[in-house]
Amino acid sequence: MSWLNKGQTAEAETFEVSRSEQEWREALTPAQFQVLRKHGTERAGSSPLNAEHRPGRFVCAGCGAPLFSADAKFDSGTGWPSFTAPIEGAVATTTDRSLFMTRVEVHCRRCGGHLGHVFEDGPAPSGLRYCMNGVAMGFERS
Repeated sequence: MSWLNKGQTAEAETFEVSRSEQEWREALTPAQFQVLRKHGTERAGSSPLNAEHRPGRFVCAGCGAPLFSADAKFDSGTGWPSFTAPIEGAVATTTDRSLFMTRVEVHCRRCGGHLGHVFEDGPAPSGLRYCMNGVAMGFERS
């Protein structure tokens, strides 16, 4: 999946929104901190955003940046909110070599928060599945 990777780590990038670890802990819930700042993963099926189908957009829980349009959301059957594509310029990707495999990690371009991973098994037209942690996002109805 080198076509998505920019060959850098989120930690090496400079972000528009930057806080100390303590400031992030104070700004986020413990679950949000674990996912966004420590690259955790929420339990499948645990996010209320799985059932969110109203018009609107999904935003970063860390900085409020718009990430995905509700129009790009689909039910992947995985238990995590999934999207065919992000809002242009909203996310960046890095190589994740944890858990004895290579995956493409997706993070917020604005604050660097870990959102999830992108896979090449999504529906047309993109063929991509942006599999996101719901706790890493909020929803704004339009």
